[in-house]
Amino acid sequence: MHHPAPDCAGTVHVVDDDETIRGTLASLFRSMGLQVRDFASAEGFLEAGRAAGPSCLVLDVRLRGESGLSLLQSLPAQPDGPIPVVMMTGHGDVSMTVRAMKAGARDFLEKPFRDQDMIDAVMDALRADERRRAADRLLEEQRACWATLTPREKEVLGHVAAGRLNKQIAGEIGTSEITVKIHRGQGMRKMRSRSVAELVLKMQALGVIAPTA
Repeated sequence: MHHPAPDCAGTVHVVDDDETIRGTLASLFRSMGLQVRDFASAEGFLEAGRAAGPSCLVLDVRLRGESGLSLLQSLPAQPDGPIPVVMMTGHGDVSMTVRAMKAGARDFLEKPFRDQDMIDAVMDALRADERRRAADRLLEEQRACWATLTPREKEVLGHVAAGRLNKQIAGEIGTSEITVKIHRGQGMRKMRSRSVAELVLKMQALGVIAPTA
């Protein structure tokens, strides 16, 4: 069966100790134009690490060796960053699903599942990972911008974010209003912020100021 090209490229990591299921899933995902890396054990996946670019993990709950649920619970400690996980099982029950969801699984499918249900779950996970990666890239850019500010510019922007006027800031830090205006303009330009509201959101994201309640 031919599937249309996905709207989000990426890599699917499949971990299942059943070779037939791994092969079937690999064929399904490759028919979608996705990259596939499959592993017979949790240990194999951890040793290889995740692929670069958007990716997700399709993980069987019951594995020989370390269980899928145990792997899911250990993922936050991995250095490669969070990865969306679609859990699958042939022995599903309510408590196992709850444990998997609490441990961070994005979706949970019982075998046998429909191809379309798996495709939908995987594409949703890949899109989520791409959004996270885009947000991480944006935050890194903002950190780089913040690092170019002088200590005085950071001080002035802190007052600006608190809603103070140039005249108030000048009195607070003991300098002239025109000097504050210059620091403010340079700081806003370096932070690529066209408004105080945009500046505040960036400073909150960087943890420089506390988020508003």
